[in-house]
Amino acid sequence: MNPKLLLPLALAALAVPCIAVAKLAPPSDEAKAKAAEAAAKTAWSDKVASYKLCQSMDRVAAAYFEQAKKAGKPASAPVATPPCTDPGPFAYAPPLEAAGAHSPPPTAAAPPSSNQPAASAAPKK
Repeated sequence: MNPKLLLPLALAALAVPCIAVAKLAPPSDEAKAKAAEAAAKTAWSDKVASYKLCQSMDRVAAAYFEQAKKAGKPASAPVATPPCTDPGPFAYAPPLEAAGAHSPPPTAAAPPSSNQPAASAAPKK
């Protein structure tokens, strides 16, 4: 290898780890909420996939036992398995904090008090 190329390559190799150490800004509350919703949707999708797989395995096993019975082959008794559970439709309820339950009050349209003296505001009896 050419010795003139060795020094620049070595310097470049040393500079790469320094660039990778840079820190990212922390995610915003909105980004965290979107990530939580995405994680919930992924978990639900996994449950749906497992449910569909369970149904297909049941259909294949039933077809196998039916064909074995028609052919007169001895087939072992089906093994009892738990029923397939449907995960239902996707429903995500964000935490109260993410929904704005603790949001600040709206911007004031008028000052909270006036310069009018209390004596002039209340009529005399």
